[in-house]
Amino acid sequence: MLQKLSDGLARIELWLAAVLAAAVTLLILLNILTRALGMALYWVDELAIYAMIWATFLATSVVLKRRDAITVTLLVDKLGESGRFWLGIFADLMVLVFALILLALCWRWLDPLTLISHRFDIKAFQADTFNFIYSEKTNTLGVAKIWPWLIVPIFSFSLSLHSLNNLLSRCVGFKLYERASA
Repeated sequence: MLQKLSDGLARIELWLAAVLAAAVTLLILLNILTRALGMALYWVDELAIYAMIWATFLATSVVLKRRDAITVTLLVDKLGESGRFWLGIFADLMVLVFALILLALCWRWLDPLTLISHRFDIKAFQADTFNFIYSEKTNTLGVAKIWPWLIVPIFSFSLSLHSLNNLLSRCVGFKLYERASA
């Protein structure tokens, strides 16, 4: 079940990252065209930046799920099979710990329970917490910054799911290997 959920989420993330990367390309081309014509659209820069940030976070989640990050294997190559297994467990565990810490920090940052307790009254929430995350506006787009920033909790949740799946699949795979060799 977790494997299917992780795989499905990764497909969606990769598709969205590709769409956003294409959007960044089109936005930059639009920016070049409008500046060349002397009618610059300043919001295009900001939108391209946010699209690139979202694409990067989404693609990073998939890369870490697939364990395709660039690595130096000097130490791993010297270890035996058991050493590689335990180092892999350690790596998967560190990614999971990072993702869970980031998720906890996002929970604290967004403070959804306090927002709910104030019945989504942002002004009352701000007065109580001095947290202005829900009302701060972007420079040129004029939308609340919470929308572009939502990629951080989405990423932390997604990475938590993927890294937990990686850790469990590595452990289960090792148990199956041990049974087959016995």
